[in-house]
Amino acid sequence: MLLSAEHLSINFGSRQLLDDVNFYLNEGDKVGVIGINGTGKSTFLKVLSGVTEPDGGTISRNPNVQISLLPQNPVMDEDATVLEQVFLHFPAEFRALNEYEAKAMLNRLGITDFTQKVGTLSGGQRKRVALAAALIHPADVLILDEPTNHLDSEMVAWLEDWLRRFKGGLVMVTHDRYFLERVVNHITELSRGKLYHYEANYSKYLELREQRAEMAEASERKRQSILRVEREWIMRGCKARTTKSKERIQRYEALLNQDAPETDEAVQMAAASSRLGKKIIELRDVSKSFDGRPIVSHFSYNLLRNDRIGIVGRNGAGKSTLLHLIAGELAPDSGTVEIGATVKIGHFSQEGRELDLNQRVYDFIHDIADEVKTDEGTFSANQMMERFLFPGDLQSVPIGRLSGGERRRLYLLSVLMEAPNVLLLDEPTNDLDVTTLSILEDYLQGFPGPILAVSHDRFFLDKLAESIFEVRGDGEIHRFTGNWTDWQAKCREADAPAPKAEKPKAAAERPRERKLKFSFKEQREFETIDDDLARLEADIAACQAEQAVCGSDYVKLQELQARQAELEAALEEKTERWVYLNELKEQIDAQNG
Repeated sequence: MLLSAEHLSINFGSRQLLDDVNFYLNEGDKVGVIGINGTGKSTFLKVLSGVTEPDGGTISRNPNVQISLLPQNPVMDEDATVLEQVFLHFPAEFRALNEYEAKAMLNRLGITDFTQKVGTLSGGQRKRVALAAALIHPADVLILDEPTNHLDSEMVAWLEDWLRRFKGGLVMVTHDRYFLERVVNHITELSRGKLYHYEANYSKYLELREQRAEMAEASERKRQSILRVEREWIMRGCKARTTKSKERIQRYEALLNQDAPETDEAVQMAAASSRLGKKIIELRDVSKSFDGRPIVSHFSYNLLRNDRIGIVGRNGAGKSTLLHLIAGELAPDSGTVEIGATVKIGHFSQEGRELDLNQRVYDFIHDIADEVKTDEGTFSANQMMERFLFPGDLQSVPIGRLSGGERRRLYLLSVLMEAPNVLLLDEPTNDLDVTTLSILEDYLQGFPGPILAVSHDRFFLDKLAESIFEVRGDGEIHRFTGNWTDWQAKCREADAPAPKAEKPKAAAERPRERKLKFSFKEQREFETIDDDLARLEADIAACQAEQAVCGSDYVKLQELQARQAELEAALEEKTERWVYLNELKEQIDAQNG
């Protein structure tokens, strides 16, 4: 075991982020921590790494175990060079041995000027320098907070491979669902102060979480049924004269005091947009350069109402510049950008709107609009804030008290409150939790106007994009039909070497078609499967009947419920087998004429 946390409690103001939870990390464990923004994921990582002390509980770390932390917002020395920052807390001997590897890693992360001062770097560059510093550390445990933010597709692929080969323990917060799918082998979900552990990657976690929710709902239904029966018994005025009666009343009170299963609230998004005319946005022979480097060269495009465009390319290639040109926020060097009279652009920029950290959440949204009309009706600013998981107590706090993800969600709400009919999204998935991301994707699929999205989130682009614009960085913008996976396949096809011409082979003798027939085992199974299905259905019916009469024996009820689940699974499997055997029988009969 590399580290353990037992009976951990963390408070943040009036919010209980963690409530008496346990967490264990063994060698080879690669844990993805997920949960809604503001639940305390970043604080949890800081506590595990020793940067922050918990309010209660104990953290045990092997004294020989080295821990390396990438925080969500790294604190850096503004006057240090890039290379000095990477080796800031290491002795000179370590730098001498690892400088070549650090430079190679920085190159992979798009940082090529190692003498540049940290104070001159953008937010994304700073995060990548901090990532290199965390990875170069000879650690047994890596703790990473949003490591894929500000990485392009090539960098993410490299980091995926690096972390898959890492032999120690890994704990990370990330909302990149493909990353969670391919790197982690455990998912820890933080919800309402509790940790739920799943030995699974992302897709398996979704299945297991659904099963947990269904079991909790089924148990709650059974509890309510038993409570109804017991309540009727008590209301009939039965006296607690006997020991048996007293025990029955105690069981009723225990069930009554049992908490119902809680579920996290989810953001509720309703499409709010203004009327959009025929003319939207047209770019004609647009060119733009910075310091003599062409970013966009002679680019023309007429934006259509149903466009769903993903914009990809390396960091610094000019993706954000293209969005600023389309939005009319940046004048081209040549060419024209014509924006229709009815167009109302919602530009969700990577930098985000300048937020006054002292301004209250309530005042920030009310300054934009007091209400918004959606396809679900008209909502006040307060109602929209509640739909975006800003209840009354959060509406009154200064923006500076919000987590990074909560601020990003607030900014998204501010864009949608303006009821745009054209959406330009620059890295909209950064810092948003996976639940909100899924809801945002569903909202965007129903949005009635065009959407252009710069994103390195491959899952997001696979779900949203119907065409891809690749910004090459030399002025060229290549267009592809399809989503991110389609674009990647075309790129691999284009880069693949041409196949060698093969010598014509002599015509091979056509193999004889194998005659379809039942095996001995299949024949026996086909003859008995109808009886097997009938028996399983009868067993399920008997199990249900037994549940109906077992009264207040809650333990017995749970056993019968588990038994019924097993029988239903067996019935489903047997039914699939019945379908296969009957289809095979039809093919055999058709073959035999």
